[in-house]
Amino acid sequence: MSDDLSAGLSTEDAKLVTLARATRARARADEGAAVRDLDGRTYAAASVRLAHLELSALEVCVAMAVSSGSAGLEAAVVLTDAEPVLDAVRDFAGAGVPVHVGDQRGTIGRSTTT
Repeated sequence: MSDDLSAGLSTEDAKLVTLARATRARARADEGAAVRDLDGRTYAAASVRLAHLELSALEVCVAMAVSSGSAGLEAAVVLTDAEPVLDAVRDFAGAGVPVHVGDQRGTIGRSTTT
């Protein structure tokens, strides 16, 4: 991703980038993600790749938010080299949730919405 859109992120969304980057690095995973729920709580996760379980980092974040009783999401960040699948975010939080997509270094290349 050639353009770094990170400078245009809000302070709160920039924190999500930091959380996603640190979680991905700590877990040595292909992806890192972080989300902020409607109450301002954040959830960060790495992708899971096991013989009988594969989850994207965003899917893990959504599962964490749902299992914590969250009512929805304000924003999400995913750091990946692949095209992110936003189905879990859309299923849980509906349309209009901003999702910032970046590379593994945390450089945001584009922003989209569910």
